[in-house]
Order: sequence, then C-alpha cells, then structure tokens
Amino acid sequence: MAGWRSWTICSAPSKNIIKNEDMNTANYNLQNKTVVITGAARGIGFAIAEAFAVQGSHVVIVDLARDSVDQAVQSLTQRGFSASGEVGDVTQGEAMEAIFASIVSVRGGIDCLVNNAGVTRDNLLLRMKQEEWDLVLKINLSGSFICTQKVFKHMMRARSGSIINIASVIGIIGNAGQANYAASKGGLIAFTKSCAKEFASRGVRVNAIAPGFIETEMTATLPAEVVASYAKAIPLQKMGSPADIARVCLFLASDDSSYLTGQTIAVDGGLTMH
Repeated sequence: MAGWRSWTICSAPSKNIIKNEDMNTANYNLQNKTVVITGAARGIGFAIAEAFAVQGSHVVIVDLARDSVDQAVQSLTQRGFSASGEVGDVTQGEAMEAIFASIVSVRGGIDCLVNNAGVTRDNLLLRMKQEEWDLVLKINLSGSFICTQKVFKHMMRARSGSIINIASVIGIIGNAGQANYAASKGGLIAFTKSCAKEFASRGVRVNAIAPGFIETEMTATLPAEVVASYAKAIPLQKMGSPADIARVCLFLASDDSSYLTGQTIAVDGGLTMH
C-alpha cells in the first residue's frame, strides 16, 4: 500500500468517466420517481443521477456551482432523460429547506434523497488545522443532517421514502492522514442507524453505502504499478467504478429493498469483509 496521501477511499469528486455500458442494469420500477442527489454535478454523484435517469426517474441535481449544475442537467436532458438542477449549499438549512419545498411543489413529493456531497482535507493529525477538521465535518456530516431533517418532513407526510447516505470504508476502518474524513463518515454511519430507528414508523427507510477504492479522475492519472499495489489489498483485485455505487443506490431506493433499513453496504471488493 502506498503512502497515506495516495490511499484516499471516498466519494470524492471526479470528472464524469461513466461508460454507457456501465448503466445497463435491471429494472427497479423507479419510473417517475423524484430523486434528489446532492453533490451530483460530477463524479460518483453524477453516476448516481445518471443511473436513476436511465430508470425513468426525475433526478434533481444539487450542487454549488450554477455552470456545473446546468452542464450536468443538460447532459441528461439532451439524451431524453428527465432532470432538473438546483444550486444549493448543504450546510445552509434555510436554503435547503426552500429547495426541498420547491421540488415538492413542482413534483408532488420526493421519493429518494441521496446525501452524496462531501469533501476531503487530508493531513496528519499533528499538522491538521482546525479549519480542515471543521470543514470536513460541516459538509460531510452536518450537511447530511440538514438535508435529512428537511426532506424527512415531506417524506413523513407521505409515509414513504428512502434516504441513502454515501459514507466510506474509511468510516469503518480509519486511515492515517484522514482523521477528519474518518470521523465524518463514521459519524454518518451512526447517524444512518439512528435515523432508521426514528423514521421506520413513518415508512421512511435510511441506509448507507460505504464505497471502497473507486476509479476517479485522480486514479486515472496514477501509474499502473501504483494502481496494481492498491488492487493487491482488495480481495477482488480491482478497483470499483462509480457505476458500482450507483447500482446499489437503485436497489436501496426501490421496493426490492423494502425490508432493509439502518444498514451500511460496503461496496469495496471485499476490503472490509469480516
């Protein structure tokens, strides 16, 4: 395994590198569902949006930059998919509440929320600045709290809904140089369990996905020998793709997982099996 800076296992942003064949998948009966994905203008978030769009869902892409949101939405609508975009900061409660209310007024409800927005600020603990710690916890954990709280008000009334939190295997096993990230994702896993217990009586399910080592824009530039060294730590001997995460999201949003809540599914090639 290479140095700690290179071993970043997360849902960090990347350019859209999804192949069309990656989206060929089973029918989960998600037609006309309204799915909101945060941090979805690119990378894993966009792969999730694309997968739902292929299923016939209306996807709402939420991200920080208008240009990025518009580009992502256009990429889907030009292919005949149903999509819209919202510019929003997941750490701003009033703004996110207004976004969810607007979506409900137009679409009639929200069937699924994917809390995908997240950042990393890697540093060894003794060198980590307070701002680096605070930023990661604020976006990765507090942002998911805010979005979950605001959307649950609508799902509670409908007595239906699925909330999916994109965590990380780092929240399970930890990693040197990522204490802030590990704390945020470990906290998100615990948050998922508590919400699942609170929301179950209202018909709302809450689950988490913990991605392992996923191909991103960063890994695409790594030398082949470095990628091979990473793969040796993974029982399946290969990295995952954003589409691997997206397909699990489809399952968790569908009725096929109607008896599943409070769970964390590690999509990691067996890295954290126990």
